[in-house]
Amino acid sequence: MGRRFAGFATICVFFAAMSANAQNATQIEKVRNGTKSCARCNLFQADFSYLALPWRTLNGARLRQSDLSLSTMEHSNFSAADLSVANMFGGRFTRASFINANLSKANMVGAYVGHADFTGADLTGACLSGANLTGAHISQKQLNTACGDESTILPAGMTIPACH
Repeated sequence: MGRRFAGFATICVFFAAMSANAQNATQIEKVRNGTKSCARCNLFQADFSYLALPWRTLNGARLRQSDLSLSTMEHSNFSAADLSVANMFGGRFTRASFINANLSKANMVGAYVGHADFTGADLTGACLSGANLTGAHISQKQLNTACGDESTILPAGMTIPACH
């Protein structure tokens, strides 16, 4: 009986850990329906594509693998948010704050991030092909960890490695 209980307890712990990492559908719907602030929310794999959601406060939120393609999220606060592997294709993030955000492996192809603040953000493996970073607060060191192409618009004097 002791082995059965131990096995059952192990399975319960495993599923509890999995559900802790799952998205929070209620929080996702609140953001989709107009909630302006959802700091530290679990928005894992949320679909915000094609939505106009400006001025959102999503600092510390978990947006890993979320779809923000063709969304408008201007002036939004993504400070310390996890946007790793997020699809931000063609999105508008004018004057957004990505301070200390994790944007590793994010797809930012064609995104407009003019005057956005990337201070301390991790852009390792992020694809910025065709993105417009006019006036963005970003360092050359950060750009060196990402990639882009000849259509990527960078702040004056900066370069970006080519995507392969």
